Amino acid sequence: MNNKARVTGIGGIFFKCDDPSKMKNWYADHLGFDTDEYGAVFKSKQLKDPTKSAYLQWSTFSKDSDHMKPSDKEFMINYRVNDIEGLLKKLNEKGIFALGEITVYDYGKFAHIMDPEGNKIELWEPIDEAFDKYYSEGNQD
Repeated sequence: MNNKARVTGIGGIFFKCDDPSKMKNWYADHLGFDTDEYGAVFKSKQLKDPTKSAYLQWSTFSKDSDHMKPSDKEFMINYRVNDIEGLLKKLNEKGIFALGEITVYDYGKFAHIMDPEGNKIELWEPIDEAFDKYYSEGNQD
């Protein structure tokens, strides 16, 4: 296990709203967000290695979405982590357990936990190169 397993940054901001499409359009029209069907992606550079990209996903969800369950809150933060298995092991030792299993996609691994006030937290061990490839193929600016 990596004893340095930890959060390394923010990977996403997700919130519920009455009309997700209207809200995405408002952010696009008034704040210049470049939105797609999932919301907006913000590209930056990794602090420890500025030659590598980092991405943050911003997404709206409908009020009746189950995406934040079992939390009853209107939002969820996604945190970038450097070693999801190691971090979950450290959390388990402190009595904090994942909600379900780790899920794996071509852009990284995901797990969910709850904080003491019932906020669902998404942990993401990203594969930023998958986004680099997607955006270099002209899918977004």
